[in-house]
Amino acid sequence: MPTEFISVTFPNASTELNPLPSPAIDPRFLVRYARSLDDYGFNYTLVPYDSSSFDPFTIGATIAANTKNIKIIIALRPNTLYPTVAAKALATLDQLSEGRAVVHFIAGGSDEEQAREGDFLTKEQRYERLEEYIHILRRAWQSPEPFDFDGKYYQFKQFRNAVRPVNGTIPVSVGGSSDDAYRIGGALADIFGLWGEPLAETKEQIDRIHAETKRAGRSDRPRIWVTFRPIVAETDELAWTKAKQVLVALQDNRAKGLGKVPASAPAPQNVGSQRLLEIAARGDVHDRALWYPTVSATNARGASTALVGSPQTIAESILDYVDLGAELISIRGYDNLNDAIDYGRYVLPLVRAGLLERAEGQRNVA
Repeated sequence: MPTEFISVTFPNASTELNPLPSPAIDPRFLVRYARSLDDYGFNYTLVPYDSSSFDPFTIGATIAANTKNIKIIIALRPNTLYPTVAAKALATLDQLSEGRAVVHFIAGGSDEEQAREGDFLTKEQRYERLEEYIHILRRAWQSPEPFDFDGKYYQFKQFRNAVRPVNGTIPVSVGGSSDDAYRIGGALADIFGLWGEPLAETKEQIDRIHAETKRAGRSDRPRIWVTFRPIVAETDELAWTKAKQVLVALQDNRAKGLGKVPASAPAPQNVGSQRLLEIAARGDVHDRALWYPTVSATNARGASTALVGSPQTIAESILDYVDLGAELISIRGYDNLNDAIDYGRYVLPLVRAGLLERAEGQRNVA
């Protein structure tokens, strides 16, 4: 399949650099943001999830109503919605969007965050629950007959689903860097999400996922999704100046207790964040333009690795990951809307041109 691009939809103008004190949904901003992604050639937008934030299904339906092409990735924690209800909710969104729904599962990387919504399972148990959840969804979308389920975490009898996805099923995405994540995602996911690590480490992760896919007896493989936070300017020199300004703002906001990462935040529990912090301790710049001080400044909360450079440098860096096997590239910045527009204008066309050159070269060799 062709390389595709993912962004993240935000419901208001609040950013990590300029956080609003009491952010509320700004319907006009949300619609403008979603339409900009659609207009500038992004293929997907992720609607994120947080225990204290807005409902992603409602945001996703708004995106669907105001766009034509972009696919909507709903971030979903299994503890928040019973799987039979989720199957219908996702299929409803899929019908409303004419087949544009995707689901990205968050097993849960923080005990504290999970406990805020009544989830007290261990990490291992959360992944066991996720495995059951995915099996239930797929059967609910495809089974022509009512069915029972008697698992460790879910039990029901004679569930019948009359709400079917447009294309028979909905793509399932799983992310993470733990052994359980590789095992579940390798066996069951259509898409596997990774944070932006150096090329060598990313190659090791992709190999792990493929090994789990083979062990599960699959004939196909999950599409690999890699996430970055590009800091782009007209030249490399200007981009590095901009990057240092971004870093100072992130550090100042954290020191002031603004945003999502207080200065006293404990070390992260999830393996993905731990890996990012370990790489950050080894050096600031990796490969062409992968920059890690933003990881340390945010305590590796979520996607936090930057690519720094001109549009050409950013495009070449992305193509390095495409060459490793990444088919889905997620890019979002720190000035959310304006960065998304800049990526659409200046970065995505260069990446797509590079992909065409590679394809032409392969045809000539053949």
